[in-house]
Amino acid sequence: MEYKDYYKILGVERCASDDAIRKAYRKQARKYHPDVSQEPDADTRFKEVGEAYEVLRDKDKRAAYDQLGANWQQGQDFRPPPGWDGSFGGGGQRTRSDAQADFGDFSDFFSSIFGGGFAGHAGGGFHQHERATRGQDQQSKIQIDLADALQGAKRQFTVSSASGQRTLTVNIPKGIKAGQKIRLNGQGQAGSAGAGDLLLEVAFKPHPLYKVEGRDLYLNLPVAPWEAALGTSLNVPMPAGGSVALKVPADSRSGRRMRLKGKGIPGNPAGDLFVTLEVALPPADTDKAKAFYQQMAAELPFDPRRNMGS
Repeated sequence: MEYKDYYKILGVERCASDDAIRKAYRKQARKYHPDVSQEPDADTRFKEVGEAYEVLRDKDKRAAYDQLGANWQQGQDFRPPPGWDGSFGGGGQRTRSDAQADFGDFSDFFSSIFGGGFAGHAGGGFHQHERATRGQDQQSKIQIDLADALQGAKRQFTVSSASGQRTLTVNIPKGIKAGQKIRLNGQGQAGSAGAGDLLLEVAFKPHPLYKVEGRDLYLNLPVAPWEAALGTSLNVPMPAGGSVALKVPADSRSGRRMRLKGKGIPGNPAGDLFVTLEVALPPADTDKAKAFYQQMAAELPFDPRRNMGS
């Protein structure tokens, strides 16, 4: 199995204080939390950070881990030294209740160090399959409104998983993208050391105006011929309410794309809003409208096919 350098995972020195370890853990946990992180390996890194903190925050666990020495490197092949019994610095064997929380998503390396010889079982220590285990994580999917991703929300969803259908209240974090997952702690499969988590994969409901790609928003915006020709300032409606100002330059054409930086889904960095202009022609459905079009045809030297040849 691979050796885990818990100090390197948290980014601290081996002599780091308890306060420094706690601050490093909080920083790394925020960075790799699967609900908000964009890192491709966020879930794995988040679990590694939690495992490292579980060891280094505990005086006895840290002392036992430090007995392995400082010459090991992260990822190096590891086997417990001869005679290793998983005790905490000579403090004796743990009871089963002391160890129940230790086996959730932690690695084989963790178990090899801290999982040995539990006292309190008739005839000797517990066997590996008798140790308390955390229930498995489960997955489901939810659809949210685009507005909820722009400003955050609390919503109720009926979700389906291996545990059946349930109605749950879910906090939707501001800035979440399609494909990201919201973790509901303790809502997964039950286990003797506690239930696993429920991971909800997010998708957006179709929006009548906006399309979404990553954190970017796309909108086709109709404009009148005189707005496109003469230029104007418009208020573009936003999915979460309100509007954003857009200046349309003079002599704009259909298909012109304009970018409003940072007006997409919030994040670090935030997405952009891309507006594509669509020149909409007024209908010639009255005598006055027909006369106006006839006047333009007579007075404007405009040939839309002049570059197509004869």
